[in-house]
Amino acid sequence: MYVRVTVYPDAKKEVVKSEGSERFEIRVKEPAERNLANRRVCELMAGVYAVSVRQVRIISGHQSSRKIISVPDTEVL
Repeated sequence: MYVRVTVYPDAKKEVVKSEGSERFEIRVKEPAERNLANRRVCELMAGVYAVSVRQVRIISGHQSSRKIISVPDTEVL
């Protein structure tokens, strides 16, 4: 399944906010450099869908705040 994500790096607190069944707003503490924020977003999405981090992939938006992420079909926790 594909999930749309809006990412805000350099936040004071990490927040994962659902804005519908397949849309999320994520705030991460990591900066948007050296792929740090992208890695943390994948970790957080893996936790939301209860899958391995290796199963979560960024399909598009590697250098953008708006991303499309692929996760296996499961129920959201």
